[in-house]
Amino acid sequence: MSAPTPAIIFDLDGTLIDSIPDVRGAINRLLVREGRRALSLPEVMTFVGEGPRPLIERAFAATGHPAAEDELAELIAAYIAFYQAHPADETRLFPGVPEMLAGLAGTPLGLCSNKPDEIVRPVIETLDLARHFGAVVGGNFPRRKPDGEHLRETLRRMGAEGRPAVMVGDSGTDVAAARDAGIPVLVVSFGYARVPVAELGADAILSHFDQLPAALAGLAR
Repeated sequence: MSAPTPAIIFDLDGTLIDSIPDVRGAINRLLVREGRRALSLPEVMTFVGEGPRPLIERAFAATGHPAAEDELAELIAAYIAFYQAHPADETRLFPGVPEMLAGLAGTPLGLCSNKPDEIVRPVIETLDLARHFGAVVGGNFPRRKPDGEHLRETLRRMGAEGRPAVMVGDSGTDVAAARDAGIPVLVVSFGYARVPVAELGADAILSHFDQLPAALAGLAR
């Protein structure tokens, strides 16, 4: 009897989509509102990955005095509102994503992102991604990546708990979450990792999604 097809959990930003231009747009609208300078794309790329609070904290530290603790809730809400108004003006799918997802029809797929749910939904609906996933678990879940419980909750909502599973991401946060959840992890070479992807400790590196079937087969062996 052959082993069941593994469930696959995908990260979103830096893995399936290049969203930095719209992240930059939202954070820069907030910074300008607060009388601060705008950030460049390379700056924003080094600030993303753990959700809006760390992004805002890093952005404010880079443009002046740090954000006050008692102001963070309002700043996060304003950032989310700015992003919701422009969820995918410049965001694009990475090459090969539509073909890869079409080829995985019948495989249990989930999406696990530290992006707030209020942003994840309009982004994936605008880009016609939502229909591919049996579960979408955003950053409103209290135990976010790198906590492996974020991935385990995604598997539960997919109805795939206890089934072999694989994480596909782009960062050390994704690798740490997969290790904590006890599942293999693949990383893409074109994402937003802050260190060389070879140093992330993933089980394999994908330079294009047409390499995914071979990587999955390699894990099975």
